[in-house]
Amino acid sequence: MLFESKNQIDIREHSPLALAFVGDGVYELLVRSREVERTRLQPGRLHGGAVKFVSAKGQFEALQFLEPLLTEEERDLVRRGHNASKASVSKHATPEEYRASTGFECLLGYLYLTGRNDRIEELFDAIWQQFAPLWLG
Repeated sequence: MLFESKNQIDIREHSPLALAFVGDGVYELLVRSREVERTRLQPGRLHGGAVKFVSAKGQFEALQFLEPLLTEEERDLVRRGHNASKASVSKHATPEEYRASTGFECLLGYLYLTGRNDRIEELFDAIWQQFAPLWLG
């Protein structure tokens, strides 16, 4: 992975929303990189495709797909993020989609900050194989 995390604070001390903040950036970078590496889409279509992956609805669908593949520890992280999500939501997402997407981002942030890039790639590869044909046409 491009960057390696070097924690100076115990990861267990971070709030789920702080982990989601990092996870959001990790997922955005993965999606954009994969689009450019594997498609010939023009910039406008790149953005449109990325939005389908990184939107709350897209993350909700990706998480539903991944749930059978997650370990118990990973499910706990998703629950922590889901339950920590604030009450306000995006105008394009239901409250459930928004909370689930926060849980998904929390998981990715935790995996990244604990150096589990191999697991991030494994989960992302599964998402890409499932949804790229649908969302990128």
